[in-house]
Amino acid sequence: MAVIADPETAQGFRLAGLEGYGASSPEEARSLLETLVERGGYALVAVDQSLLPEPERAVERLMRGRDLPVLLPIAGLKEAFQGHDVEGYMRELVRKTIGFDIKL
Repeated sequence: MAVIADPETAQGFRLAGLEGYGASSPEEARSLLETLVERGGYALVAVDQSLLPEPERAVERLMRGRDLPVLLPIAGLKEAFQGHDVEGYMRELVRKTIGFDIKL
């Protein structure tokens, strides 16, 4: 599995053990996606939809005759947390993970 996202989010995926590729623009994301499809070896490539809303259309020509990789648009961090209490979410995540709340 590979993930194409903004550079900071891609770093987070790499820290989690996945192959994360950072892109700062839609053009850069498209180029990375083309490279990953041509290289092969991936069953799934997730793409931040704020960079490429329709990754399958971006590489439609390259995907002809190929079943893999499956291209999955995912919500970027901005979209995922828009209108949400990010601090509360992180506090609850930490509390569930380690068993108590930490306040800095």
